Amino acid sequence: MNSTIWVATSIIVLLSILPFIRNQHWVFRVPDFVRPQLLFLQLLTLIATIIWWKDVSYPILILFALLICIGYNCYIFIRFTKFWRSNKYEISVQHSKNVKIISVNVYQFNTEYHRLVDMIRKEKPDIFMTMESNQDWENALQELKNEYPNFKEIALENTYGMHFYTKLKVHDIQVHYFVADDLPSIEAELETEDGYRFIFFGVHPPPPSPTEEETSKERDGDLLCVAKRAKKQKLPVVITGDFNTVAWSRVSVLFKKASGLIDARYGRGYLATFHAKYWFFRIPLDLLYHSADVFIDDLKILPSICSDHFPMCCTFYIDKHNDEQIEDVKTLDQEEKEEVEELIEEGKEEESENRSNS
Repeated sequence: MNSTIWVATSIIVLLSILPFIRNQHWVFRVPDFVRPQLLFLQLLTLIATIIWWKDVSYPILILFALLICIGYNCYIFIRFTKFWRSNKYEISVQHSKNVKIISVNVYQFNTEYHRLVDMIRKEKPDIFMTMESNQDWENALQELKNEYPNFKEIALENTYGMHFYTKLKVHDIQVHYFVADDLPSIEAELETEDGYRFIFFGVHPPPPSPTEEETSKERDGDLLCVAKRAKKQKLPVVITGDFNTVAWSRVSVLFKKASGLIDARYGRGYLATFHAKYWFFRIPLDLLYHSADVFIDDLKILPSICSDHFPMCCTFYIDKHNDEQIEDVKTLDQEEKEEVEELIEEGKEEESENRSNS
């Protein structure tokens, strides 16, 4: 029992430390995704140590490291609970009507098209965006065009297709390819029914993993390009999509600071969107960030559509006369600015061997 606990604790501590190493290889990045699961295992090993204390004789340094890891993870995750802060804001006299967005990674090889169509008709969002949608998905979504006359369709067969549909008035829609010509991002200037304009971004960069991209270079570069573009906007901003990272990762911290936006999950819940079929491995990969003049009325996860991701639904309103959220906006220091520029350049220089063979 002594050696078993010692080995298990050492492995768990090592996995917890790896994400702090600023190497973009998936070996260092993937453990960050499963930090909630690691916390659970850390607590189990701590309990085991207490139960079999007399039989455990491994170095006290390992136990100390375990306690630090537990404390750090608890500090991270408390932000994503309703204990973190109150979500009740005083609404000023002038604010927009609510806008409802649904964002979902449909899983390209999922053929249960009707599940998404039925969900859209039931939820009646003002905007919905799909990721991993190819030509088959585009064909299946045609029946919704009468209800959603404004759209941008990017059908790709490399699992990075993207489709955007809205009932709102559209002033402009652009498709960006920040780091590669097969990785689109959508930017749209929209207007609510009562005349409030805002900028919507939809993102879906590739993840670092043993089965996809070897490093996080393209993902990091793509996200930070979006962040810099969002920072320049004078209108309210909402960014959503499958970020293929988690809210507590290094690139998410840089993204939030570089964009000057707020993580919508703070104080609202963990809200895991992936993996829909394996509950123990569920993590929040589909994120949403917004500017300080955008207020989240509701953020929730919708039922499965037979994808590996759950759909994410957000309802928000725009209130330009309310400064309550300004304190949540963080900015980059000089060292972080240099890091952002370096990551963007590395992302642009990276060439995917995975997608080139798909």
